[in-house]
Amino acid sequence: MARRLPAAIAIATALAVGLGVLVPKALAAQHPATSWVTRADAPAPPVGGGTAGGGPAGQSGSPQSTVAVNFSGEFLGWAMLDRTTGSVIGENLDKTSSTESMIKTWVVADHLRRAAAGKAGGPTPNEVKLASDAIKWSDDDAAQTLYERTGGNESIERMITMCGLTDTTVYDDWWSRTQMSPRDAVRLGECLANGTAAGPAWTTWLLQEMRQVSGTTAATEQQSTRGGGRWGIIDGVPAAQANTVAIKNGWTSYRSDGNWHINCLAVTDSWSMAVMMRYPSSQGLDYGAGVCESIAAQLLT
Repeated sequence: MARRLPAAIAIATALAVGLGVLVPKALAAQHPATSWVTRADAPAPPVGGGTAGGGPAGQSGSPQSTVAVNFSGEFLGWAMLDRTTGSVIGENLDKTSSTESMIKTWVVADHLRRAAAGKAGGPTPNEVKLASDAIKWSDDDAAQTLYERTGGNESIERMITMCGLTDTTVYDDWWSRTQMSPRDAVRLGECLANGTAAGPAWTTWLLQEMRQVSGTTAATEQQSTRGGGRWGIIDGVPAAQANTVAIKNGWTSYRSDGNWHINCLAVTDSWSMAVMMRYPSSQGLDYGAGVCESIAAQLLT
């Protein structure tokens, strides 16, 4: 899902999920099956706030050291952050791609935190409903309303500062095209989980909404400005742990470059994980969901 655009621009640039068959203007580069050995990155910059939840108990142990992915597309990167040590492993850690709806987590968190600190003492019931719709059903209109109320570009700039992001850049007045790297995505996950993003009053609520993301990749559950987003990393998590995982995906098929831009973000008490990719739209949404699932399964089982 992506920010809703004026109709004339939307037709010429990006097609959101759920519009059916797309004919790319140009095919993206094809890549053979790839096998990566993960490497340790420097610990994530410290971000404020305490750890939400009860620590690492009940989560999987150390991640596997090798991830093998059969991927055909323009870009694939992933990262996993150990929330206890701050260490990061992954591939293409500092390469960037558009965030799409993954960044709705920040837009919602930023609005709720600022509303709680404001003179009114909290968001209105309507704003809470907008926040829930933006997370559970990836509603673009709800996210756009909160984005505008929270300052647009200024909100994204706050994310970069508050979450200690090093590779992320603002795309003027367009939240879904914010450029972010896999390692910054897992830092965002940490920022959400430790309470920095939404603040003490709303972190528990936000993480619970992320655990209740609804819907699948089925065409019947994908609409032009909202859609089902419970797929990807969550499907690669051991079943006994799935209800502890907070997720938010982002997905848009662009006519301008002929690619799906897909991102999967997940966070638990123990780890934060992100997968980001671009690949030909002709391969469908399920292809990207499967890549996210495969990487998660290899890291966690």
